[in-house]
Amino acid sequence: MPDVSRMRTDYRAGRLTEDDLAPSWVEQFDRWFGDAVAAELPEPNAVVVATADADGAPDARIVLMKGYDSSGFVFATSYASAKGAQLAVNPRAALVFPWHALQRQVRVTGRVERVGDSASDELWDPRPRGAQLAAAASVQSTEVDSREELAQRVRLLDEQSPDGKLPRPATWGGYRVVPDRVEFWQGGGDRLHDRLRFVRDEAEGGWIVQRLAP
Repeated sequence: MPDVSRMRTDYRAGRLTEDDLAPSWVEQFDRWFGDAVAAELPEPNAVVVATADADGAPDARIVLMKGYDSSGFVFATSYASAKGAQLAVNPRAALVFPWHALQRQVRVTGRVERVGDSASDELWDPRPRGAQLAAAASVQSTEVDSREELAQRVRLLDEQSPDGKLPRPATWGGYRVVPDRVEFWQGGGDRLHDRLRFVRDEAEGGWIVQRLAP
């Protein structure tokens, strides 16, 4: 068995200084997301979404980010899922974009809101029919007896709606994470990482930049 305690990569791919930083977090994310796409990382829009229930018990999973702008980051899921239930009682989340190959990560915290029916339809409509069937036929995060049970649900729904794509279920839609903190983390040699964080300044209505110890 490998000695996990000695598994380590020394990060020396680059630096991130205050002079390098874009004027806004969304412009900086544009730069880094563009780098991740250009590097042909697998699913560069994959993001860890962490939520917590009413008692503060944490939960995390990976989803696909489906859009972003200065108002925040969007992903879609079932409102009836575990994360949907958690967000209903505790509408805050943390995100991590883990771009290991670039020795970078982006960390986000903020409140969460639903994006509305029209925006949710725009997220649903481009999904392949198979993905629509899977989402509509299952109640995400609930216990099932077998995979065959799920496959049977999908087959029945497919037979009941043979033409084209399915309408969006009322229990499925988009969420937007509205950031109050966005951290850009660049791995550094000898673990002297660069961590620059945009923090929302509620008093002034803008953002301030902080450097964090590694």
